[in-house]
Amino acid sequence: MLDSRDSASISVMAKRGFAALDPEKQREIARLGGRAAHAQGKAHEFTSEEARVAGRKGGEVVSNDKQHMKEIGRMGGRAKRRKRTDTVRTADAE
Repeated sequence: MLDSRDSASISVMAKRGFAALDPEKQREIARLGGRAAHAQGKAHEFTSEEARVAGRKGGEVVSNDKQHMKEIGRMGGRAKRRKRTDTVRTADAE
């Protein structure tokens, strides 16, 4: 017997509220909200030191995932190899 919450019924759900608006209307509402927050002095702006600390924390979390780091390294190696072969092909064509 199928549960009423099976994956087929979940994927058919319609967007509601803010998600149902067209992207341009969403941007306009977000823009107004950002301006209002700045006008009220409630908007947070990162200092360079806060941004540096946040970036360091994110980097530490990502680097702890060894599988992810291996994939990143592999993609970099492939891109470098692809660039090198493209350069050789361009030189041969001339």
